[in-house]
Amino acid sequence: MRSKLFVPGSRPELFAKAFHGPADAISLDLEDSVSADRKAEARAEVRAWLDRLAADPMLKNGKTVIVRVNPPDTPCFDDDMRAVCHPAVDTINLPKPAGPDSVRQAAALIGALEPGRGGGKPLGLLLNIETPAALRRAAELAGADPRVEGLQLGLADLFEGLGICRTERSAIEQAMYAVRMAAGEAGVYAYDAAYADIRDAEGYRAEALLARRLGFLGKSCIHPSQVATANAVFQPSADEIAFAQRILAAAETAKAQGLGAYRVDGRMVDPPFELRARNVVAAASRYGLI
Repeated sequence: MRSKLFVPGSRPELFAKAFHGPADAISLDLEDSVSADRKAEARAEVRAWLDRLAADPMLKNGKTVIVRVNPPDTPCFDDDMRAVCHPAVDTINLPKPAGPDSVRQAAALIGALEPGRGGGKPLGLLLNIETPAALRRAAELAGADPRVEGLQLGLADLFEGLGICRTERSAIEQAMYAVRMAAGEAGVYAYDAAYADIRDAEGYRAEALLARRLGFLGKSCIHPSQVATANAVFQPSADEIAFAQRILAAAETAKAQGLGAYRVDGRMVDPPFELRARNVVAAASRYGLI
């Protein structure tokens, strides 16, 4: 999931175009991009589109389908969940979880609604880390329930209310690092934030490259023009793939010789490097690069 494109739930005319585009995942949004007076309308539009996807899986076009619902402490939450615990949905994006209990409550609600959803993979939860408390307790949130599959950083919500500049590199690095470590502790993925300045393509790319270096899976997109950059940044390069393949080949030789550490291209390599190499090769296979 290199790229995840947000699409406002109140803009149904954009749904088919988004699913036809190059983003790996489509996040149908019922929260921030929908005004308060259009929440019910957006919910109905998203539900109708999900029904279409279930009736004609070709419309899904291989996308991961995510729906961002409204926060658990809002009046819309229960109605949103009843509408989108649906066979066509892969993941529920949960904004502003107040603590582990709110994550468990959301998971319990999914469990109650899921039998009506039909078979297939259980619905996952992607948690937004976008408040100071959530950042401090990110590992607790990630480990609150087995349905949690990832943590998504929300820098605008996290920074703006505190008066922190959204482009302050030192603050971004610290927030990214904290979320990545929390996700690593819980064994889930970390996903990068949206970037609001659509005109600043270089700023988007620089932030995506930083997230990639810090081990994030991909980056959110709020405009189709950002998708190609996310796809390019969050896939292994030809050099990375070749090096990973050399590590795995050397690992087989080392195993036969009873060696725990060995050299590849002049570098000392041991099991942690092998794990990364396997992940690189798996990603390259997933994206059709080998």
